[in-house]
Amino acid sequence: MFIALGGKGDDQSSSPSNIWAHDNLFAWCVVPFDAKMRSPEERAAMLERLGFKHFAYDWRPKDIPTFDAEIVALQKHKIDLMAWTFYGDPTHDPVAQATLEIFKRHQVHPQLWVWAGGAPTKTPEEQEQRVQQQADWIKSIVDLAAPYGCKVELYNHNNWFGVEENELAIIDRLKELGVTDVGMVYNFSHAHDALHNDTTHFPELWKKMQPHVVAVNVTGLGPWNQIIYLTQGDHELDMMRTIQDSGWKGPVGMVAEKGGDAEVTLKNYMIGLDWIAAELKKPGSGGPVPFPPVHDPESVK
Repeated sequence: MFIALGGKGDDQSSSPSNIWAHDNLFAWCVVPFDAKMRSPEERAAMLERLGFKHFAYDWRPKDIPTFDAEIVALQKHKIDLMAWTFYGDPTHDPVAQATLEIFKRHQVHPQLWVWAGGAPTKTPEEQEQRVQQQADWIKSIVDLAAPYGCKVELYNHNNWFGVEENELAIIDRLKELGVTDVGMVYNFSHAHDALHNDTTHFPELWKKMQPHVVAVNVTGLGPWNQIIYLTQGDHELDMMRTIQDSGWKGPVGMVAEKGGDAEVTLKNYMIGLDWIAAELKKPGSGGPVPFPPVHDPESVK
């Protein structure tokens, strides 16, 4: 890992009307991927050093005993807990209910980001059944979380649930069930995989998604099975231009899933973001590209 030298995009960090401004950023995928394995206090202090005002919390079972400490540390460092990974079946998973009680105790109301897997469906009947099953599952989480003031958002991870058209179908079914406030979290790192490739039709897809998207996590977009920095891929600049030109105003995530020291990784993502923000404002103004390209073979044929 390395920290690149800052380019001419640094002035983007303080523009209040710019969705790429640093005040609009949040950190994501930090806890499981930080090689330094920081404690909650060390992590919150690191986020504060980098200037983050918001944090989305991803966790693993080993982190459950530190949930309280995580929230206390974030509050101490004045960092908003905007979202929380929410796993499992709320009717059978005791951690789900206990987590909501922790939120109540600390008076926080993060979004609950949920996802599932699932192989591709093979028939229209199987697709219809899958959409109904997933909508029923999401509704059970909505019903559980509502008294705690937490909204539920669909997260495009992998497999069937990671295909945005399937998430949109779930949202439509939820509306039929009377649930109208479930949104989407869109992740560049899961924009293309073995099942789908959003980069081939992103402007059309974004028009469908935009009314539902509550947050966007941006990464470089090269080969689908690699996590790379912003500016290293073939598609992220055009996709970010589409989002910017659409007038969308939600928060933007910097992702530490690449691994290594999370402080270095997040800083590098911010550097790449600043370069792209400058290029979007005026082509050629960002200076040298901060990170070497990693091309998607499908893009260079």
